[in-house]
Amino acid sequence: MSQRLPYFLALVLFSSGLTSLAATADDWRTRSIYQEDRFALADKDNGIAPTVPCDIAARTYCGGSWRGAINHLDYIKQMGFDAVWISPVFSNIEGMSPYGAAYHGHWPDNLYSVNQHFGSAGDLKDLSSALHERDMFLMLDVVVNHMLTTLPLNVTTSSFEVPQNSSTTDMTPFADMSDFHSLCFITDYNNQTEVEQCWLGDPLLPYADVNTEDPNVVGILNSWIPEVVSNFSVDGLRLSTVKFVSPPFWQDFTREAGVFTIGEVMSSDVNFTSKYTQVMDAVLDYPTWYALVPAFQSPGGNLSALITVVKQSQELYSGGAFMTGSFLDNHDQARFKFLASDAALVANAAVWPFIHDGIPIIYNGQEQGLAGGYPPTNHEAIWTTRYNNESAEYIAFKTLNRARKIAMAANAYFLTTPMEFLETNTNNTLAIWKPPLLALLTNVGSTSARWNVTRKLFKPHQHVVDVLTCGVHVADESGGITVESAAGLPKVFVAVATLGSNPDLCPGSNLSGESATRIISWWVTACSVACFTLLL
Repeated sequence: MSQRLPYFLALVLFSSGLTSLAATADDWRTRSIYQEDRFALADKDNGIAPTVPCDIAARTYCGGSWRGAINHLDYIKQMGFDAVWISPVFSNIEGMSPYGAAYHGHWPDNLYSVNQHFGSAGDLKDLSSALHERDMFLMLDVVVNHMLTTLPLNVTTSSFEVPQNSSTTDMTPFADMSDFHSLCFITDYNNQTEVEQCWLGDPLLPYADVNTEDPNVVGILNSWIPEVVSNFSVDGLRLSTVKFVSPPFWQDFTREAGVFTIGEVMSSDVNFTSKYTQVMDAVLDYPTWYALVPAFQSPGGNLSALITVVKQSQELYSGGAFMTGSFLDNHDQARFKFLASDAALVANAAVWPFIHDGIPIIYNGQEQGLAGGYPPTNHEAIWTTRYNNESAEYIAFKTLNRARKIAMAANAYFLTTPMEFLETNTNNTLAIWKPPLLALLTNVGSTSARWNVTRKLFKPHQHVVDVLTCGVHVADESGGITVESAAGLPKVFVAVATLGSNPDLCPGSNLSGESATRIISWWVTACSVACFTLLL
């Protein structure tokens, strides 16, 4: 029998004077999200502690904590991010499994207690308060598809070997096997019924699949989630393993949560993903990611496939591509910098989330140029970087966030105007128009690229500035623009007049338009030898 939340536990865990910022879905799409993972240590040289080791191959906890994160929120804020997504916060199985420890937070065993490896419930509340004091949103990662236990699994009897004189597992609140789907491991991920009804994992580490069709189980989860939101003053939820749970469950669950929800539907299929946009506010834009990576991973990648997926998502998703999370890296995938050896390709791909229709998301470490491969090697400890706010990538994301805010202020319809792909009249290039921003991307690699955009975008002979280099260009007599990049680096243009009241972007640059400013791009410091060149 599933366990209702004990009254005394409810008083301890779910009583709080905190209030969230009551953010709506429209509020969230004005934000950009920084995903924290092994971000900061507490009480060790103010959390910097570059000498504190983190053996990522060991697959165990390294000491990252909510208290440590509080000490470094300004590092995130000053980069321009105004929302933070943190790993699942609830108790996970202890000890080492055949696949390591539950340092990532995705192996829950008790939904009524927080993971003490990350801190106390009070620490989490303090983190929430610290974010809200800075006008930043808090997003919690939530796992409800499965639960885990360290009890051995008896495959023959389809049950866990519970201690003598006990009839329950040690998973809370779902203690009985009747609270889970009958044992069967997923073998065919193209069979959606099997995906939803069977278990992830294997006999060595089984993920007990919560029976989210059972009314009693559903009732417990739907009562639990608003209490979590209220207790920790949560502004949004990132929903894990969405496609492993039926859409009707999500429809009720997200309604009861009462805050913004964005779901992880790991699929390359826009049609498949689109049905989940009907039952939650947004989805992580995995279909676009599956096209984005090969498009920029090597010179001459398939840009047409990327365009096709974006147009499909704009047409088929309930909120268009606006209600998506646009990303290049995350904790589940190898970092793009590991996959692509050419720095110019990395630079172009990194710009993508900020000129996409959706909410930009970066995974911590991107701003420090980390290049970890497939999990767990992409789970590097950020404290070893000393939170360098002068790295090329940090400055890049700060610039892109600022440009996006300026675009929102300049065009009231910026967030609801679909990105449009324009003809560039050259190969291996993209021109993306989302007024007032024009982004020019290329996958030629660290070599010369050229764009010839004849569409009237600006006023004739209007001066426009590339915010990434602060170089000024002049539109032609028809309002189009022809641009070259000697090193294949990206460009993001906005009219000089739009920047007039924003001197913090490109400060001290020659914006008169009399001649183009020659300046070394911030990406050059991260480039290979081929990139060390002046940009036109």
